[in-house]
Amino acid sequence: MAHAARAHILHAALPRVCALTGAFSINVVAAAFTDSALTDPSRQLRLLIDSVHDHALYLLDPDGIICSWNPGAQRIKGFTADEVVGTHFGRFYPAKDREAGEPQRLLQQAAREGHHASEGWRLRKDGSSFRASIVIEPVVEQGTLLGFVKITRDITENWQAQRLLRDAQRALRQTQQFETVGRLSRGLSHEFNNLLTTIGNAIDLVSLRVGQDPRTQELLASAQAATDRGALLTRQLLAFSSGQTLVRDQVDINALIGGQLEVLQRSCPTGIGLDTSMTLGLPRVCLDRAQLETALTNLVANAAEATPPGGRVRITTALERRLDPDADGHSERAYVTLRVHDEGRGMAPEIAERASEPFFTTKDIGKGSGLGLSQVFGFTTQSGGFVDVATTPGVGTTVSLLLPALEDSTHDR
Repeated sequence: MAHAARAHILHAALPRVCALTGAFSINVVAAAFTDSALTDPSRQLRLLIDSVHDHALYLLDPDGIICSWNPGAQRIKGFTADEVVGTHFGRFYPAKDREAGEPQRLLQQAAREGHHASEGWRLRKDGSSFRASIVIEPVVEQGTLLGFVKITRDITENWQAQRLLRDAQRALRQTQQFETVGRLSRGLSHEFNNLLTTIGNAIDLVSLRVGQDPRTQELLASAQAATDRGALLTRQLLAFSSGQTLVRDQVDINALIGGQLEVLQRSCPTGIGLDTSMTLGLPRVCLDRAQLETALTNLVANAAEATPPGGRVRITTALERRLDPDADGHSERAYVTLRVHDEGRGMAPEIAERASEPFFTTKDIGKGSGLGLSQVFGFTTQSGGFVDVATTPGVGTTVSLLLPALEDSTHDR
């Protein structure tokens, strides 16, 4: 674009930029300086734009070609004016957005509606991405579109903080729900365990008196199997209600998964694959090894059952920083994350909300107790962590166990 045309846009854009940035009016700016050159509106706009360092503020022609560049834009995006002026602003968008025509669509919307504001991911010079809040305003003079004012603000930190806060609030709600239901479950499981102990002792005594009658032995074996099943349900209820005693040890999550991989693979039906992707160098966690093995077995079994033939179950590990739902204020801590993902049909939101409730199951009667995922939630909560369930109908479900990393000693329990 010729210099005269750029100056025309600068002149016409001054009132709009002043309004968007909350800057002083033209008269106030002019009165603040004694240099007569500063009373020229184009010079005022240049001074105004150059004084903004926390926003990328630049002008575009009607086709989206960059006409000006301010220090804030260089700080946020990493490009100098010489590198970008005269190029299309779509270069700051991810490839998939450019291919979908997103930059031009936003200009068309701003021209049509007189304003556009949104959030999205943008690219810096070094290829890294950041979360951006953008505003696009058309510059119109006597009915003619001269170009656009484009303002971009880096909101990555706020966006990440909001996500962390949302996750922590969800984890806190889950914890409060578990505490309420857990108190009832703990009382019932202890009473039920007492009854099972009496039944089990009676079966043992009867088995010593009946001799070798095959039918009687078969009945006693069935009764013993039912008693053992009841004892397992009791342990799962105690795990959910945080009423069991955990034998804590320092555990290397990756090593535990590797040692259990053969067993986990056998728990998957024929035609269902099992993949792992583990982050190296993870800190240890302090928890009950046997309970974690049980939790992982439950998760993989559920995932395999949900996955259609030919699909795969994936186990991954990572190190993340999240807000601690039990801490006062917004303090973050390190968590070792264990995820199990399936390629099933996913769950509807109302089903996902109840997935951790004891005895809740979508399986047919006799095919599931509804305590498997409850055990996972209870054990993880008792270990000082929390569980995150992400599910999309038609896509699949990912269950994430976030367990406190031992490197953060103030949170070891």
